[in-house]
Amino acid sequence: MSSLEKPAIRPVPITIALMIGAFIGLLSETALNMAFTEIMSDFGIETHAVQWLTTGYLLVLGILVPVSALLLQWFSTRQLFSASLVFSILGTLVAAMAPSFAVLLVARVIQAIGTGLLLPLMTTVILVIFPAHKRGTVMGTMGLVITFAPAVGPTLSGLVVDKLSWHWIFWFCLPLLILTFFFGLKFMQNVSTITKPKIDILSVLLSTIGFGGIVYGFSNAGEGAGSWGDSLVIVPLLLGVIGLTLFAIRQFRMEKPMLNLRVFKFKMFTFGVIIVFICMMLILSASILLPLYLKGGLLLAAFSAGLMLLPGGIVNGLMSPFTGRLFDKYGPRALVFPGFIITTIFTFLFTNVTTETSTIAVILMHTGLFIGVAMIMMPGQTNGLNQLPKEYYPDGAAVMNTLQQIAGAIGTAIAISIMSAGQMTYIADNVGDVNDPLFMSGALTAGVQNAFMFAFIASIIGLIVSLFVRRVKV
Repeated sequence: MSSLEKPAIRPVPITIALMIGAFIGLLSETALNMAFTEIMSDFGIETHAVQWLTTGYLLVLGILVPVSALLLQWFSTRQLFSASLVFSILGTLVAAMAPSFAVLLVARVIQAIGTGLLLPLMTTVILVIFPAHKRGTVMGTMGLVITFAPAVGPTLSGLVVDKLSWHWIFWFCLPLLILTFFFGLKFMQNVSTITKPKIDILSVLLSTIGFGGIVYGFSNAGEGAGSWGDSLVIVPLLLGVIGLTLFAIRQFRMEKPMLNLRVFKFKMFTFGVIIVFICMMLILSASILLPLYLKGGLLLAAFSAGLMLLPGGIVNGLMSPFTGRLFDKYGPRALVFPGFIITTIFTFLFTNVTTETSTIAVILMHTGLFIGVAMIMMPGQTNGLNQLPKEYYPDGAAVMNTLQQIAGAIGTAIAISIMSAGQMTYIADNVGDVNDPLFMSGALTAGVQNAFMFAFIASIIGLIVSLFVRRVKV
């Protein structure tokens, strides 16, 4: 019997504990999107300030997740799981009681530390405890978590904001996190190998500057169309590129690197990273554009807007385990290529939305887009990770999860910038009153059309890459 099938290991409860914790953490990534207006009103802050609730969250993930490959070799599975849940519980409790914006921002950072520890841990543990022929199904279920949580975040928060207050978004998450913590303590087992490699401080510093600079720069760029020339965008991006370059050079020269970038010598892993990167850009750009379009273009209330995004999230969640089983049987090519065809069709349809587009049409387009996403995300990731030797699992998981966060920051920044530019062009080219809600809804819709053209182009690139994907023999 192989080491992947040790009878002492109970994979199902371990996986459930990890996935519930990750679900709530990822739910937090988009749950506040619908509540930004209320938070701005409560604390008397502007849009650029409230965006830090997302920027700060992504920034911490971008910095912490690359270091996770090192942490996984220093601490046991139970220790990392417990630490991640403690941070998540503490951050959620502080956020629920936050009396000021500064406290809420600190709470988001604490939450992000918990999620940043849990995401790579979940991927690595799944790779260790499940044999290759079962990973597609399990990773498909993980796909349900990774894509379903951000998709339903706006729906749930829209309901909460309309009926209660934004504080209740956190109060509802808190008992689930506490239950997950105790459930995990009961069933979690140590499945990782602790080697305690030497900590290279310079690598940690370069990683922080590199990944942090990229995420911070793109997040600042996401504040509007004219922000790309701002020093708060250019300087962090420049520092990020320099930091990442020096980080990569140092990793290749080290006998025992902090993050083993030799994972990129495996061709299918590299293709998997590109596919997941593009897919994550599609998910998070759509997750920020559609609430804006529904509320600002179709003039719907927060809950109604959130409710329209629910069918797509549900279908995506139901599809992910199903596509995982299909992956185990037929491999990635049968799913990833047609998946990108579907996302390409529906992102193109979104470039033609108007203020007169019916709600049914938006629901169908959103659902279609997320069916395509479900066919791409986990098959692409699983096939890539399957090609790695076991000793590379922590590094592969860290690379995949880090680039997902960077993809989210880049996708959001570019989408918002293009949308803002389209808005400004519409206002300049058309006669109307900027105080007229109908005129401004037309302007926002024009911006959303332009932004989805970026998603359409990204999907075409993914479609081309998918032609080179082959099933890995394990």
